[in-house]
Amino acid sequence: MFTVGVLTVSDRVSRGEAEDRSGPLLVRLVEERLGWRVVQRAVVPDEAARIREVLLRWSDEEGLALILTTGGTGFAPRDVTPEATRQVIEREAPGLVEAMRSASLQVTPHAMLSRAVAGIRGRTLIVNMPGSPKAVEEQFLVILPALPHGVALLRDVPRENTRHG
Repeated sequence: MFTVGVLTVSDRVSRGEAEDRSGPLLVRLVEERLGWRVVQRAVVPDEAARIREVLLRWSDEEGLALILTTGGTGFAPRDVTPEATRQVIEREAPGLVEAMRSASLQVTPHAMLSRAVAGIRGRTLIVNMPGSPKAVEEQFLVILPALPHGVALLRDVPRENTRHG
C-alpha cells in the first residue's frame, strides 16, 4: 500500500471563505479506488512558495509515493500551481496530463484551459488536478488505471504487490 498526500490550493478555502470539496473527494477516491492511505492533507493559498514548501516536504522528508494537488491550474492571475510544481519536479510525466485533458475535452471545451502538470521528484509522483470536484473525479478516474503501475515503477515494487480496485 502506497502513501499519498492531497494538497488543496485555494485562497478562499485557506481563508475559510469556502468549503474544500475537491480535497476530501480525492481522499475518498484514493482510499476507495486504490486502497492506498492518504497520510497528509493540507490547504494552502495560491502562493507558489507555499505550494513548493509542501511538495518538497511531502516528497523529500515524508517520502510519499503520490501527491495529488487540486486547484490553481487555470488562467486566473493567482493560479500558480503548475509553475510551483515545475520548480520541484525533476522529470515531467506529460502522458497523465494529456490523458486527463483529452478525456475532459469530451465533456467541456473549457478543459483546454487547464495548465495542469504531472511529474516526478525522486520516487514521488506529483499530479495537478483542477479545483472543480466534478473535473477532479473525471480526471482521477482517467489516470486511475495507470497509477498503480507508475507508482510501483517509481518505488521499485513488483506490480503484483500493488492494489487497484
